[in-house]
Amino acid sequence: MAEKLNILVVEDDDALRDALQITLEAAGHGVAGVDGGPAALETLRRRTFNMVVSDLRMSPMDGLVLLGEIRSRHPGLPVLLMTAFGDVDKAVAAMRGGACDFMLKPFEPKALIEQIARYATPPAPAAGVVAVDARTRATLLLAARVARTDATVLLTGESGVGKEVFARYIHDQSARAKGAFVAINCAAIPDTLLEATLFGYEKGAFTGAQTTQAGKFEQANGGTLLLDEISEMPLGLQAKLLRVLQEREVERVGGKKPVSLDIRILATSNRDMAGEVRAGRFREDLFYRLNVFPLEISPLRERPDDIVPLARKALAQMAATARRTAGFAAAAEARLLAYTWPGNVRELENVVQRALILEPGDLIEADGLPLAFPSAAAPEVAEGSSGATPVVPDFVASPVAAGAPANMKMLERQHIQEVLASVGGSRKKAVAILGISERTLRYKLNQYRAEGFISESEEE
Repeated sequence: MAEKLNILVVEDDDALRDALQITLEAAGHGVAGVDGGPAALETLRRRTFNMVVSDLRMSPMDGLVLLGEIRSRHPGLPVLLMTAFGDVDKAVAAMRGGACDFMLKPFEPKALIEQIARYATPPAPAAGVVAVDARTRATLLLAARVARTDATVLLTGESGVGKEVFARYIHDQSARAKGAFVAINCAAIPDTLLEATLFGYEKGAFTGAQTTQAGKFEQANGGTLLLDEISEMPLGLQAKLLRVLQEREVERVGGKKPVSLDIRILATSNRDMAGEVRAGRFREDLFYRLNVFPLEISPLRERPDDIVPLARKALAQMAATARRTAGFAAAAEARLLAYTWPGNVRELENVVQRALILEPGDLIEADGLPLAFPSAAAPEVAEGSSGATPVVPDFVASPVAAGAPANMKMLERQHIQEVLASVGGSRKKAVAILGISERTLRYKLNQYRAEGFISESEEE
């Protein structure tokens, strides 16, 4: 028997609403029915549901408005819209606004049950993904929903937030899970080699091509291809990539016969992609081809409940590799919580690794964490406390307070400058500590120089 799910039906036609409830209850699901948007929002405030099935044309709040309210209040909750034939354009707009799907009236009960099973089933446990914070859980739920489709997903977020972790989760939860998961970092490969790496090449296609080589697209056939840091791809190659995505076939460098593809495309970027399009650095048509389902991964400072679990997981894995046991003192965990993590999860893992190397014992204390608190002293534990509550300056402990974006940008700049100073200006050493790519560091330094925060001599 199918898993019992809780479904909210929103329909202002009493007879149709009753029919839908009877259909879903007969399938073994728990169902609540309401006659409009305001009642639906009130019910969602009081109860938890796996899915909302709503009519599109209602008064005074129609299905599009209700969808927007649900997206803002319950971002991970799937919404299935029902519509008449004449409202298809609105239904398509609703899909773009975040609806999981729409159904044209009239429809067979079996079709509704299949849609419920497809979109409302709770996601499988996220192996390897830490999702304690409510914001992360909502993002993971969205990832699980889109994993059941073949839609192209564009994952965005700051460097080091774990975009590839979520991309791999999407692959693992998809129908392509048994196929290959192939990832390529578009920023790590020289522009002259990127085309051959992506598309492959025939023997003799260029100097050094002594054998025929399949590219990443062919290697991912039947599975998933992740284009990491897609915003770093040269404009000329973007045009060729667009054609591959449109035609679903690839032609090797020096080849004449196209190879058909059956792959799912995921892409990541740590930049504002719409801004890159406006600046002329990224093709608009390719952006829309990739941005079918946008998924933003929040920075670590905005999901604080994940910080300590992530640190504990990283410590356990690293300690096991080193064949030792280790844990954090309460004061050390308080210090982790007080830090703003400009380098996100990657920086957290680097800090844990350095602390484990430097600490010979089984307990990592607060002083053993190599954290630089910009323009403020490191947090201290209040005297007589259990060590669970850190005493820190407000702007460090509360990065989401009023004015936080400016503060965070300032803190990030100061942190990068301090790290560079501590390693004698070595960019290679700095990126290892910061957990960002060398290209990202170069971009940020150029930005700081243009804004007048560093001089030419300092940047060198």
